[in-house]
Amino acid sequence: MIRITELQLPLDHPQEALREAILERLKIKEADLLDFTVFKRSYDARKKNSEITFVYIVDVKLKHNEKVLARFADDKNIRPAPDTQYYPVTKAPDDITERPIVIGFGPCGLFAALTLAQMGFKPIVLERGKDVRSRTKDTWALWRKKILTPESNVQFGEGGAGLFSDGKLYSQIKDPKFYGRKVMHEFVRAGAPEEIMFVSKPHIGTFRLTGVVSTMREEIKKLGGEVRFENRVTDFIIDNHQMTGVQLADGEVIKSRYIVLALGHSSRDTFRKLYERGVYVEAKPFAIGFRIEHPQSLIDKARLGKYAGHPELGAADYKLVHHAKNGRAVYSFCMCPGGTVVAATSEANRVVTNGMSQYSRNERNANAGIVVGINPEQDYPGHPLAGVELQEKLESHAFILGGSDYCAPGQLVGDFIRGKVSQKLGEVEPSYKPGIKLGDLAPSLPDYAIEAIREALPEFGKQIRGFDRKDAILTGIETRTSSPVRITRNNETLQSLNTKGLFPAGEGAGYAGGILSAGVDGIKVAEAVAKAMLEGL
Repeated sequence: MIRITELQLPLDHPQEALREAILERLKIKEADLLDFTVFKRSYDARKKNSEITFVYIVDVKLKHNEKVLARFADDKNIRPAPDTQYYPVTKAPDDITERPIVIGFGPCGLFAALTLAQMGFKPIVLERGKDVRSRTKDTWALWRKKILTPESNVQFGEGGAGLFSDGKLYSQIKDPKFYGRKVMHEFVRAGAPEEIMFVSKPHIGTFRLTGVVSTMREEIKKLGGEVRFENRVTDFIIDNHQMTGVQLADGEVIKSRYIVLALGHSSRDTFRKLYERGVYVEAKPFAIGFRIEHPQSLIDKARLGKYAGHPELGAADYKLVHHAKNGRAVYSFCMCPGGTVVAATSEANRVVTNGMSQYSRNERNANAGIVVGINPEQDYPGHPLAGVELQEKLESHAFILGGSDYCAPGQLVGDFIRGKVSQKLGEVEPSYKPGIKLGDLAPSLPDYAIEAIREALPEFGKQIRGFDRKDAILTGIETRTSSPVRITRNNETLQSLNTKGLFPAGEGAGYAGGILSAGVDGIKVAEAVAKAMLEGL
């Protein structure tokens, strides 16, 4: 295959135009082009007054690949296409009896279990929450009726925290082995839209993810794996720094020397148990802040100019950062075009927000986290779990500020900047369910965070006109941007630094951030487990 990059076409080009552009670019006849696939399609909207075009990367199959490559030897945009196919690192022996355990069934655990199952290792998945359908009902109960189920919510259950999000499938991780392509391929095989294989910022959306995840679960089971819901791990059995098994809440012990720790970032009780058992855990940076909401039409106009509303572009997104005078970085996080702000707590009497979009991204508002980076040395020193304790303290106070009924504290952007208590909404209607209580958000976060965000919002308004409009809504608080701990692992074996057979993975262990990177890490760890199991035979 030959890869062509920087192939540009108008937004409204007909389907056959891409084929014609390939023929023209390579100076070949129709009969010489055997096949082609779109590897990536993107667009650049940074210059709003300029024409927006699609920019393609395509892989083509020709009758005479070598002749064409020789003719374009000096053209950096025509090169041999890399091999992006996934190849399993090994296969389980037919007589293997020991089975690996995967704790957690979010994106990381899902792909760790799937990859192990595809290699023949028949993993046992232990998920504290419920299956995707039951979990959805429990989550809606919090949003609509203010009824929290601590083990089944936005954080816990099949699909992990990524299920109730925008379903974003892009990341800035380095991926030289193209594991991300395997993640996309498996999602498509399970029913996700085929376009996620090539659009520049792919997403699936919550409701479509539910079917995809359940289909992948069934494949794991068909391959000999076992998926057990409502099975919370409460203890780890460690003998002379070697994992030998886990204990469940009902007292059952499951033995294994190979355990994938694919926790989400909210498994605070498990973090504490690991620390108690002597597993190496350290505090890591994360971020705290609010959710901000604007009319999606405002963002579309600011980002796309005259192309706002174009069906081929969809709802516009943004990415912002500001370095405040007090030394803090303020940035947008998990931007959800055409989405909603959702209640994301997993613990009683605490309030946490997150953002979510459906595949259509056609809700009235755009939302994103506006968060401030914090770090252990400066903000929560002295103990590996101090970041967890800070999160808990802030979330408990937000619960009180919101009225102690899972409503969230909120404030208009104009009032927040001026330090004025909000009493009445403007044109922007908040989407957070169960609802918001207007007031003053200043007491909800440390002073340094409030100061930095107040400075950043007008600066963001200079980049996106109307971003700091007076009646835009801030909803508090966002604290679970990433895990506050890292369960540190060896870079080569991917096992815990001091506990053999324990493979920390994904977002909860501090090695991923988002669906794609978590899935990629799950594949990497599955390969490490497979190699370790073969070495241990």
